[in-house]
Amino acid sequence: MALPDASSQVRIHELRPLTLEEAIQLAEFNSPKLKAAASKVDQAKSALRAVISAWYPTVDLSSSGLPEYFASNSYRNPDFGSDQFARQWKVNGVVKVSWDLINPARVPQIAAARDRYERAGHAYSIALRDLRLGAQTAYFDLQRADAGVRIGQDSVKASLVSYRDARARFNAGVNTKLDVLEAETQLARDRDTLTTNLRDQDEQRRNLARVLDLPQDVTPTAATPARPSGLWKRSLQESITAAYNYREELDQLLLDISINNSQANASLAAVQPVLSFVNTTSASRTEGQTLQSSLNTVDMSDFTYGVQNSTALTASWRMFDGGRARAEYRRSKQAAEQSRFDLADLRDQIRFEVEQSFFGLRAAIQRIETTAIEVLSSKESLRLSRLRVQAGVGVQREVVNNQRDVTQAELKYARAINSYNSNLALLQRRTGLDALVACNSVSLPSTKLELDQPLIPIEPTPLKSACPSVATRLVGQSN
Repeated sequence: MALPDASSQVRIHELRPLTLEEAIQLAEFNSPKLKAAASKVDQAKSALRAVISAWYPTVDLSSSGLPEYFASNSYRNPDFGSDQFARQWKVNGVVKVSWDLINPARVPQIAAARDRYERAGHAYSIALRDLRLGAQTAYFDLQRADAGVRIGQDSVKASLVSYRDARARFNAGVNTKLDVLEAETQLARDRDTLTTNLRDQDEQRRNLARVLDLPQDVTPTAATPARPSGLWKRSLQESITAAYNYREELDQLLLDISINNSQANASLAAVQPVLSFVNTTSASRTEGQTLQSSLNTVDMSDFTYGVQNSTALTASWRMFDGGRARAEYRRSKQAAEQSRFDLADLRDQIRFEVEQSFFGLRAAIQRIETTAIEVLSSKESLRLSRLRVQAGVGVQREVVNNQRDVTQAELKYARAINSYNSNLALLQRRTGLDALVACNSVSLPSTKLELDQPLIPIEPTPLKSACPSVATRLVGQSN
């Protein structure tokens, strides 16, 4: 609950590398939201136990004197009577046992409490899965930012080499001032790109620290580079069916319907008879005397005691309450009807979410393939343009343009990997299907791949592979 009150408490003292699995474990262990959801489950469980107690009798113990000392002095006109004095010690107790034999509100109230307890359990599962998804998404975003920094650094290094070469060739009289300025312009662009990516990296690191609820002086880093998390082997139809069977949100709405129906029945119980068994036992003891003519005649050794017991069946029935019970009944039934409408809406929403993630995953697979080819082609173009400049048949503008293309292609490839992993995590969250086929290769091939036919986005069914090992399926090398 304490908040930092000194700059030293929020200054970063440690960079902690984390894998994706470690990040998820830390999120589950540290998350205040997850702990709050677990507390709500415990609260619902305690509430259920409290309502179940209606099946058992109640025992009440009461006493008006434990003990009680009674003293009385009464003075009267001597012409009409004598004075009276009293001194007494009294002890009494009453034990009352009550048991509702017939209580129409008891069963629906227990049913509603049981449904609330089950609903709280579903809410905990939802919070846990949302937390895992949040940790995965934040980790993938950090990996994308790390890739952006790496690409930015490589671009700056390459642009710096190009600038130095252009400068040296200008000094040697084989280049123009325009070539030097173009190289310098590209170097400035790449430095700006690196600055932007460094800012993004810092933001994503702190965002992951927020999701994991790490200490104020610790910043996490990604211990592994970005790569496809695996292959999704289920069809769209199988994914939709799995989502309907998996999502606790649907079960929650079904429980809401049951809870409202139980509350409706409990409302009607307010105008139904209640039959109870009541047993009352009382005991008392008194020491002392009353109505004595003087204090000296009061004998405190005089005592009386007694025990009484009564057993009865009691009934109560509110015949008329102004229509309150019936109105509460209708309100609960209307709330149940609303939950049915919400269930139908959520059913459509769940299908759309699965389809959205599936289509996003399919598009990401296509982008991984196309951007991988774009990266290799642009790198080859950059190499050839440099050779042309060195041979004196090219211009610096070709190198600058190709260098920019390489940077943009690598950034698009990193975004494609991020999009693939994010949509894959969303599909896992929305369908409950965790089994994935692992990828083996983690890097792009060193040579450009040739396709048997142009890459035209045609709707692929089933999903193709997103792993870099797709290169083994694409035959051919660049010239």
